[in-house]
Amino acid sequence: MNKRYRRHQEERHKGISRSGIRDFILGFQDGLVNTLGLVLGVSSAIQSTKIILISGLAAAFAESISMAAVAYTSTKAAKEFYNSQLNREKNEISEMPDIEIQEVRQIYYKKGFRGKQLDSIVKKIISDKKVWLETMMAEELKLFSDDYDKPVKSGLVVGVSAIIGSLIPILPYFILPVKVGNIVAIILSIIILFAAGAIKAKIIRGNWKTSGFEMAVIGTLAALAGYLIGSLLGRIYG
Repeated sequence: MNKRYRRHQEERHKGISRSGIRDFILGFQDGLVNTLGLVLGVSSAIQSTKIILISGLAAAFAESISMAAVAYTSTKAAKEFYNSQLNREKNEISEMPDIEIQEVRQIYYKKGFRGKQLDSIVKKIISDKKVWLETMMAEELKLFSDDYDKPVKSGLVVGVSAIIGSLIPILPYFILPVKVGNIVAIILSIIILFAAGAIKAKIIRGNWKTSGFEMAVIGTLAALAGYLIGSLLGRIYG
């Protein structure tokens, strides 16, 4: 039993340490899809490798910086909101404990606890103000500090993953002519998107085939939309 418990705890900690997978997937997928759509759109309007590369690289770095900034500011704003709610809840526990105790009772009453068992749970929670506060944040407000803990880290992960994803559809144009580069960029991007979705599913214990297929399809459709828009504009202004 002890070995199984230790193994379970190790797996739990691994899962927690991988919480940045959300930020990585966000940046990587967005960077790859946006840049693929851009280079396909540009190539459909202008058959120039030089312009495609300049446009793709400029978009890649601009996209990555922008996404990193957005990830940082949004996570920071969420953290500030969490702290404001934490302080409000802390004040309510100090200033109106009777109401807060009743809220704890209601939370666990809805979970099915009754009588002495419910009284015991409530008494145990309110005996420790830290536990009481954490219970109100998690159970009443559905807010968890781990979700908003590190805005700088979130920004860096999103930014770096976005630049990695953005460079993938650009690479074929360094060595191949435009038409062949388009085909290779699409195929390479679909494979990478499928692999990223499959890896994500493995980490979060989902269905790797479904996740990979979903990410590949969504990414491809979004990129093709960019291609169609570029092709249309090329015909209008070409």
